[in-house]
Amino acid sequence: MQNMAKDVEVNGFNPGLIVLLVIGGLVLTFLIGNYVLYVYAQKTLPPKKKKPVSKKKMKRERLKQGVSAPGE
Repeated sequence: MQNMAKDVEVNGFNPGLIVLLVIGGLVLTFLIGNYVLYVYAQKTLPPKKKKPVSKKKMKRERLKQGVSAPGE
């Protein structure tokens, strides 16, 4: 029985544990990299410009609110 216990200790890490640690490390690296890129992009890229609202849509919104459009 004591020989069996020594053989298990000498064998080293469980191969399944090594695979799990490698995959976990890669996933963690991927997530941290994405976060770093996101923060960098937020600081350096200009904010997105909103599309200009067409005059037709502005007119329709004003009519919905009950305010007459100018020039009518």
